[in-house]
Amino acid sequence: MTTATDIAEAQLKMPVRRDQGVDRRLLHRTLKPLIGTPVNAAITLACLWVMWLGAKGAYGWLVTRAVTEGGAQACKVGQGACWPFYEAKIRFMIFGVYPYDEHWRVLLAMILFLGAIVITMIPRFWTRKLLAIWGVTIIATGVLLWGGVFGLTYVPTTQWSGLPLSFLLSAVGLALGFPLGVVLALARSSKLPAIRVIAIIFIEVIRGIPLISILFMASVMLPLFMPSGITVDKLLRAQIAIIIFAAAYIAEAVRGGLQAIPRGQHEAASAMGLHYWQAMRLIVLPQALKIAIPPLVNISIGFFQDTTLVTIIGLLDFLSTVRTAMTDPNWVGIAVLEGYVFAAAVFLVFSYGMGAYSRFLERRMRLGYD
Repeated sequence: MTTATDIAEAQLKMPVRRDQGVDRRLLHRTLKPLIGTPVNAAITLACLWVMWLGAKGAYGWLVTRAVTEGGAQACKVGQGACWPFYEAKIRFMIFGVYPYDEHWRVLLAMILFLGAIVITMIPRFWTRKLLAIWGVTIIATGVLLWGGVFGLTYVPTTQWSGLPLSFLLSAVGLALGFPLGVVLALARSSKLPAIRVIAIIFIEVIRGIPLISILFMASVMLPLFMPSGITVDKLLRAQIAIIIFAAAYIAEAVRGGLQAIPRGQHEAASAMGLHYWQAMRLIVLPQALKIAIPPLVNISIGFFQDTTLVTIIGLLDFLSTVRTAMTDPNWVGIAVLEGYVFAAAVFLVFSYGMGAYSRFLERRMRLGYD
């Protein structure tokens, strides 16, 4: 009579099939980094436990204990997220004090602007037609935001606020600061003493001053030096300050890329009969910019987040509109966490998108070493 013990012993003596051996080896390679040693296993279990607690708490706050109806009074006694706050304040947090009935214009302008950025991020569209696309996008965005033509109501820049303002300040600041930064990097690397000294002084002075100070100077001090009767728009002054500040940091990132280019590349360009600007445009700068991609993206993420500093000069950026929404007498002290969670989620989405695109460029240009 065959017993269960005999069957188990027979199965152990059976040869392991080839596919089973492959599966075991694959499982071993997969789990080895996680549980290779007792210390690694303990760290893995601790991280999984922390992640589980975080996910459980977030789900409970957002879903299980969330208040979905009843308004501010229900949120006062609730223990979870206050969704009525988002329903009541979402448009103000995004668009700020821009006229309520004209929000569609801002939304359409941002869709056009983001669409142009997405097209720019695709390498196959890197042609001269891209300049035409951006020209049309900038004109259309300006018409939609300002108005005053085609039957659109004129909206002054003092009413531009919220997420569109933060996005425009960072996007325009980086777009115009990049070419200026490249020029400053080339000037600082120049063999001409006068040009090099001027570039060094400019870069070091700007990088040695906080952005808040530059914004304050542009908003308060600059009008004092203007001729009587001449004023400069506050938004334009803030934008120029951000462009100058971004250019100084971009210049240092590009200079680092230029210094990483081997001397032989310059000598090869000279041997081919290329003059300075041809060598820079065709050989040196493309390689330097590839090397500078990680620090440039880091600068871009930082400046997108630093647009919150414009509140010091009276501009309502995205974070300012979120804070203003939370100070509404009907919601004060009720939806504090909800407002900051929403702001953090928006910043996270844009920042992660820029980081992911940076990694895509690095893979496409085969940067680094395998």
